[in-house]
Amino acid sequence: MEACELPSAKNADKKLCEILKNSKVIVVVGLSPKEHRASNQVAKYMQQKGYKIIPVYPREETILGEKVYRSLDEIDFEVDIVDIFRKGEDTPPIVEKAVKLPGIKCVFLQEGVTNELSKKIAEENNVFYVEDKCIMVEHKRCESEGLI
Repeated sequence: MEACELPSAKNADKKLCEILKNSKVIVVVGLSPKEHRASNQVAKYMQQKGYKIIPVYPREETILGEKVYRSLDEIDFEVDIVDIFRKGEDTPPIVEKAVKLPGIKCVFLQEGVTNELSKKIAEENNVFYVEDKCIMVEHKRCESEGLI
């Protein structure tokens, strides 16, 4: 079973597809080293599609062969997307830091995760915001429609 199921009825979000097409670096906050966890499966899929994955996790030295950072505070290089695998109530301080990262195009809250304050923070900083969706599913949808 995959981490996220691919619903068939929706059309791809063209703006998100454009961001995915033009992005190279995805920071994954809450990337678990456990292969059975959704965060690991989704990040591995995105890595296999050619994205550079930057894990943010409180433990481990490497995940998916990449150096692990303890927090967004340690990242001082350009990133395109911050994908957050945390509870909704934990996301505002993460989004506050994410919108300040160099090059940031998109903040992505995974399937089942929403937060009005996080949305407001991203929008006030002109950063494209997605919540309650799976980046892997959205990537597959964009691919299937020929938008990536």
